[in-house]
Amino acid sequence: MTQKRRFLRVTHLLFLVLLLVQIILPDTSAKETNTGTLIAFAAGLEILTLAVSLFIKKEESLSLLLDIVGFIYVVLTVWSLATAKFHVLNDLLFPAPGRVLAQFAEDRQKILVNIVSSVGITLQGFLLAAVVAIPLGLFLGWNARLGGAATYITKFFSSIPPIVYIPYGIALLPTFRSVSVFVIFLATFWPVFAGTMSGVLNVDKRIIDSARVLNVSKPEMLFSIILPASLAQIFLGCNQGLSVSFILLTSAEMIGARDGMGYYVKYYSDFGDYTRTITGLLVIGIVVIAVTFAFNRLQQHLLRWRK
Repeated sequence: MTQKRRFLRVTHLLFLVLLLVQIILPDTSAKETNTGTLIAFAAGLEILTLAVSLFIKKEESLSLLLDIVGFIYVVLTVWSLATAKFHVLNDLLFPAPGRVLAQFAEDRQKILVNIVSSVGITLQGFLLAAVVAIPLGLFLGWNARLGGAATYITKFFSSIPPIVYIPYGIALLPTFRSVSVFVIFLATFWPVFAGTMSGVLNVDKRIIDSARVLNVSKPEMLFSIILPASLAQIFLGCNQGLSVSFILLTSAEMIGARDGMGYYVKYYSDFGDYTRTITGLLVIGIVVIAVTFAFNRLQQHLLRWRK
């Protein structure tokens, strides 16, 4: 890849457009806009993008990075024009992007504590569900008779929204954290269990017949042959469970938690602090994307043999 191809891209032009908008157009909003913070953030992001571009070898990976960064520049430009520059949106409900970035910097320690709480609860419930659901799904999926019955039972229980169990969890469990873990467990268990069973039931029969010819033991059959062959479906169920888990956790935190990003958003929205509300919403989105990206990388690593 040539240096021209690496650095002369539309994304960098979009950065210049964002920069010129902030420098040339005056602020018309009555609220504080923190334009300098926005410029500093955009410049830091551009420097980081250029630095990372030096080490990316595959053009498709570089294009993906630049597309994402370019999208961020477009959003910040339009957001800034609609708020700080032309005051199209209500500046009480929709603060300028520079103000949101400044608020994030101001509340970074509080936000970090809430992120750790939310991610910790999610991972705890998710891992507990995976540890229970995957072996159980392997066993029931391997048994044709039990697997057929379990399929309908799974459809019944997975159709019940896990959030309805929160009142029972509050009545039975000692802390809200344990209630949250319980709800995340239920939200994750059924998709992972169903995905595992589906993977087992769809394993190529020729693979199983070949293993039987070699007199493979049942434990080795389940964990050395069936499990690897079912990983794609298992990860599909895990992805579904992980996505639902964050939605449910945020909803649960808005009901009765004392920490977590859902609590952060609900607490400040009750006081009409929409700068912190939008900051919390953006942080939740970034955290979900980061966790999903890490999980997808793990999936690609474990399924690399399929290539």
